[in-house]
Amino acid sequence: MSSAPAADRTFALRCIVAGALLMLLGVILGAFGAHALQKMLTLKQLSSYQTAVLYQQLHSLGLIMVGIIALVTPASRWLPRAAVLFGVGIFCFSGSIYAMTFGAPRWLGMVAPMGGISFMLAWLAVAMHAGKGTR
Repeated sequence: MSSAPAADRTFALRCIVAGALLMLLGVILGAFGAHALQKMLTLKQLSSYQTAVLYQQLHSLGLIMVGIIALVTPASRWLPRAAVLFGVGIFCFSGSIYAMTFGAPRWLGMVAPMGGISFMLAWLAVAMHAGKGTR
């Protein structure tokens, strides 16, 4: 494994740190939901909250993966795009569901699909990066 240039290494480590911190937050929010919110929320609200936690955790791992990929592959424009899209997706999808769980207006639910689209585009960007390496 060759060492990545300093700028690529900085990007990679920032992705890993951000993903790890978002994962930590996901674990905290998951535990909070399982213990503190269980008696306060309806089953439907709790299910939505758990979905937000799951998607935050899965895509936090995706962000960590982007960092690891950046350490071991040549740079491309696709990995920074994927990192931003994972972050936007977590903020829009999970964030809007968390906010609605705690009383935000229902119209905020229109933000969640934008997060879902961001997740899809992030995974496409990861695939484009990998595809670039096979050509």
